[in-house]
Amino acid sequence: MIRIGVDAMGGDFAPDAAVSGAVLALQHLKADERIVLFGDKQQIIDILARENVSPDKFDIVHTSEVIEMGEHPSKAFSKKTDSSIVKGFMALAAGQIDGFASAGSTGAMMVGAFMVVKQIPGVIRPGIAGFIPVSENKLNLILDVGLNPDCRPDVLFQYGKLGSIYAKQVLGIDYPRVALLNIGEEEEKGNLITKGAFEIMKETSEFNFVGNVEGHHLFHDKKADVIVCDGFVGNVVLKEAEAFYHLLKKFSPENTFIERFNSENYGGTPVLGVNKPVIIAHGASSPVAIMNMIIQTREVIISNLCEKIKKAFV
Repeated sequence: MIRIGVDAMGGDFAPDAAVSGAVLALQHLKADERIVLFGDKQQIIDILARENVSPDKFDIVHTSEVIEMGEHPSKAFSKKTDSSIVKGFMALAAGQIDGFASAGSTGAMMVGAFMVVKQIPGVIRPGIAGFIPVSENKLNLILDVGLNPDCRPDVLFQYGKLGSIYAKQVLGIDYPRVALLNIGEEEEKGNLITKGAFEIMKETSEFNFVGNVEGHHLFHDKKADVIVCDGFVGNVVLKEAEAFYHLLKKFSPENTFIERFNSENYGGTPVLGVNKPVIIAHGASSPVAIMNMIIQTREVIISNLCEKIKKAFV
C-alpha cells in the first residue's frame, strides 16, 4: 500500500482547494494507493460532503492547528505541534506515509524536511527542482530554484548529480545531459562560483556533463535535460517562466505548448537530497494544481528516488 500524505490546510485556498484536489486525484490512483489528509477533520468531511464523496475514500488525521504563511517557520513548527505540517512530517518520519506534499508555508516545509526527515548523508545542501517545458512532451529540469541563493561550486556539482538521478528515475531519461547555466558557453565564462563548478564537473564520471548553457537554451532540448544554477538565479528563471505563460496566454489562449508553462500542470516542486519524498506546491494552488501535486508525489514514491539518491551518495 502506497500512502500519500497531503496537507489539507496548506495554501491560500485551503482547505477547500486541497480537499477538492485530493478528490480529483482519486481517479488517477490505483487500488493500492491511498491519500492521507492532515487537517481539521470536520472541515474536511464537510467539503467531501459538498463534493458528494465519502470520507471512507481517504484516511484523515485530525489536526487542530495551522502554520500560517506569515508566521516565522521554525518558531511556528516548534510551537504548533498539532498543525497539519508538523503531524504530516512526523508521520513521514515514522513511516506511516510514504511521501508528504503541501501548498502551505514553504519555510515550515523546509524546516520539516531538514529537522524531521533530514538530509541524506553526503548531501551538502538539498535543492528544490523546477520544470521548464521545451516541447509538447518534454521538460527540462532546473535546480536549485530558490532554496540556496548562495552556492559553493561543490554544491552546484551535487545539484548536477541530484538532477541527473531525478531525470533518470522520474522523467525516464536514460542518460540525462547535465549543463551549468552561465553567461556564455565557453569554459572560461562566468563568475568565480560557476568557473569553480565547471572545473569539478568537467572531470566527473558521475553524470553526463555537457558544459555551459546560456539563458536561451532553457527553452529547447538541443543542449541539456538538467540545468544547474544557484537558487537566486533559478528562482528568477522560474518566476520569469510563469510570467511568460501569463503574457503569452493573452495572445494565444488555445496554444497547447504555451499551456505547458502553466505551473498548475506540475503541481509542485520536489525537494532533492532529503531522506523522504517531500513536494512543495505554490501557495495559490487550485484544485487542479493540488491534484497534480499528489500525482507527482506518487511518481516520486514509486520511483524509489530517495533510496537511489542515498546509494549514489554512499
